[in-house]
Amino acid sequence: MVSHPAPAFAGLAVASAKKWVVLAVSTFAFMINFWAWALLSPLAPGIGQRLGLAPFTQAILVALPVIIGSVGRIPVGSLTDRYGARPMFTLISLLTIIPVLLVGLFPDSLPMLMIGGVLLGLGGTTFAVGVPAVNAWFPPANRGMALGVFGIGTGGTAVASFSALPLANAFGPLAPFVIVSLALVVVAVLAWTLLSDPADRVVPPGSAFHRSVETLRLAATWELSVLYALAFGGFVAFSVYLPTYLKSAYDLSPSDASMRTAGFVVLAVVARPVGGWLCDRVHPASVLGVACSLAMLFAILAAFELPLAPLGTIAFLGLAAVLGAGAGAVFALVAKLAPADEVGAVTGLVGAAGGLGGFFPPLVMGAIYGLAGDYTWGFLLLALAALGCAALTFAVVRREAAA
Repeated sequence: MVSHPAPAFAGLAVASAKKWVVLAVSTFAFMINFWAWALLSPLAPGIGQRLGLAPFTQAILVALPVIIGSVGRIPVGSLTDRYGARPMFTLISLLTIIPVLLVGLFPDSLPMLMIGGVLLGLGGTTFAVGVPAVNAWFPPANRGMALGVFGIGTGGTAVASFSALPLANAFGPLAPFVIVSLALVVVAVLAWTLLSDPADRVVPPGSAFHRSVETLRLAATWELSVLYALAFGGFVAFSVYLPTYLKSAYDLSPSDASMRTAGFVVLAVVARPVGGWLCDRVHPASVLGVACSLAMLFAILAAFELPLAPLGTIAFLGLAAVLGAGAGAVFALVAKLAPADEVGAVTGLVGAAGGLGGFFPPLVMGAIYGLAGDYTWGFLLLALAALGCAALTFAVVRREAAA
């Protein structure tokens, strides 16, 4: 009998090409939705000055998309396990256009800005769509790298920081919102046209609520949630609050503060796939534990509020690098510890914890500055949290991952 291996090889080649298409489209869709999610952050100092907002009120405004986008990842992750990434990316991208235009059309109404901020949280939920999509297509040996590349989508916050004010100044205050809306339409078309699920994808039984409850029973869910709350939560907190902090602490202009924040975000985004790449070669718990330990040291350095040139810049760029690498390491651990048919549900819960980790620091920093006139205690609290996470990683998570 004559064998015919060619069709099998052709099938493997198509599958290999498809996984890269899924990674590219998912990363792009995630980035554009994150761009929408972060729109209020670079504009917040100007909004606060124009509307005469107190620091705490301004902090609430920029934190609203974070908390809604975080909590929303829980049902979105479970829904992605059931329905797949194609309909979820398409639907969420289209729905996010509504709050983008709402914020752009009513820039001087605090109630409308608050409503828009809440609804912008939709864009932040796409994290829980992309991780299970990428995880399903890539083998374990390359999963850390692939998830780290997907994490580049968090650079949407950098795009927001770089572009929001220049676009508004050059083409009018509505321009950033119109451009983001058009980009979301493009994302929806690409997602619907190019995304698909692997042929062997298993649709989990039961409701999204039931799967979320089952996921909560996993010890790894809670441990990884704490760690992601520090790594990604720290990144989110700085990306949304750093413009306000730099303006208050160093008297920088809104444009200068936004550009420096964009630099922080870019470095954190670049560090994320590096962290994932390292986790394919070194135990992910080791990568994460070292990142948490370094975060503690850089937070202590930042607490002294040293001049930006050079020590202050070193402290913040150091935090960007280790938080980005740590976030990549957390999801390398998710791929190792989560059951294959619950990756979306675990991602949703862990991602929610990361977003919530980014929600509270801006409020705490705003409250501390309002009471004490500086931010020292905020950075010391960050250092203490990083120390605790390093201990958790080395003492508990590493042992469970090995088992």
